[in-house]
Amino acid sequence: MPYSVSKLTDFSTRALDEAITDVRDALREEAVAVSDQTQFKVHRDRWLARKNGILTQIRDLWLKQAPPEARAEVGKRFNELKDQVENILQTQKMELELRAAEKVASKRIDTLAEWKSMALGPSVDITLPGIRRSLGAEHPVIRTMHEMIGVFRNLGYSVEEGPEIETDFYNFEALNFPPNHPARDTQDTLFIAGQESKPLRDRLLLRTHTSPVQIRTMQKMKPPVRVVCPGKVHRNDALDATHSPIFHQIEGLAVDTNITFCDLKGTLDHAMKAMFGSSVKTRFYPSFFPFTEPSADAQISCIFCDGKGARDGAPCRNCKASGWIELLGCGMVDPNVYGFVDYDATKVSGFAFGMGVERIAILKYGVDDIQLFFNGDVRFLEQLG
Repeated sequence: MPYSVSKLTDFSTRALDEAITDVRDALREEAVAVSDQTQFKVHRDRWLARKNGILTQIRDLWLKQAPPEARAEVGKRFNELKDQVENILQTQKMELELRAAEKVASKRIDTLAEWKSMALGPSVDITLPGIRRSLGAEHPVIRTMHEMIGVFRNLGYSVEEGPEIETDFYNFEALNFPPNHPARDTQDTLFIAGQESKPLRDRLLLRTHTSPVQIRTMQKMKPPVRVVCPGKVHRNDALDATHSPIFHQIEGLAVDTNITFCDLKGTLDHAMKAMFGSSVKTRFYPSFFPFTEPSADAQISCIFCDGKGARDGAPCRNCKASGWIELLGCGMVDPNVYGFVDYDATKVSGFAFGMGVERIAILKYGVDDIQLFFNGDVRFLEQLG
C-alpha cells in the first residue's frame, strides 16, 4: 500500500525516530516496483514534488505544526530525512541508467570506466562537478533606463516605443523644425543614402531623439495622454568623453486640459528626487526648443558637493563649482505641434521633457567617460553589476 503522511501527535525523540524509519522503509519498498526511467520520474515526483510531494506534506504536517519547543528538533530531523531521500533517489536513478546501458550493450557493466567507454553518446563523468553558467546582470545603461521608466510608471505614465529609422516628417517637420533648421544638416543628422528623389518629409534618417514617438502617440490617441518614450537615438557627433553617436533617451509627454508649467516643474522635481534622493533641489531657466514654448533647461543641485560648489576644500569639478548640474530640456508643447496631430490647441495644453539615459547613469555611478558604457569591457561592467 502506498505510503501516506499522517499527522504527528507525539513529538518525542522515540516517536520521531519511528516515524522517520517508517518513511525510509516506505521509500525503499516503493522503489522496488520501479523498473524503468518513466516509472522513476513518477516515483521521484511523488516524493519530491514541491506542491504535494511526500516531503512537502511532511514539512507541512510535522514541522509547521510542531509545538514551539519541539520545532528545532523536528526541523533538524526533517533536513536529515530530506538529504537521505534525495540520496536514495539519486542512487536509484544511477542504477536504472546503468541497467539501461547494460541492456543496450548486452553485457554486464562492472566498472565506471566500462560505462564511460560505451558508445552511447557523449561521455559524461558523473563524478565531476557540474558546469554552472555564470549569471549576468543588467547593463548599467539599461538598468538606469528601467529605473527612470519605473519612476514615471508610478506617476501613471505608460510606455510607448517607435522605429529607430524615421521619416523627416516625424523627426523634424511635425515637431515644428523649420526647413532650414541646423539640425537637418548632415553634420548633425545621419540620413539614409539614396533618398534625394523623395519629397523632404518622406526621406529616411536615423532618429535624433525619441520625440517622433510622441507624435505617433498623439496621432493614435486623444487626450488625456501621459507617456514616456525610451529608446536608442543617433546623432552625427564625434566620440569623446561626453559624446557618442549612439546613446539612449527617455522623453515624456503629458497632454490634457489645464496643464500648466507648474505641473511640469512638480513632475520633474518629484522624478529627480526619486532618482537622486529627497535632498536634491531643482531649478529651471529659459532655453529654446522648436517644439516647446516656453522652453527651459532643468538643473539639479550637485549630488557630489551637495550644491555647495566645493568639495574637500577644492572647487567641485562635477558642477564646475556652480553647485548645479544641467540634466534635461523641457517645456510646454508648442501649439503649432498640435496642428500636426489634429488636437485643438484652444482646449488642451501639455508639457514635454527629454533626458539622456547615459547622462543620468554617469551621475549615478560616478563614471567619467561615456565610452566605457559601449566598449563592452567586462572588467568595467563587473564593477557596476
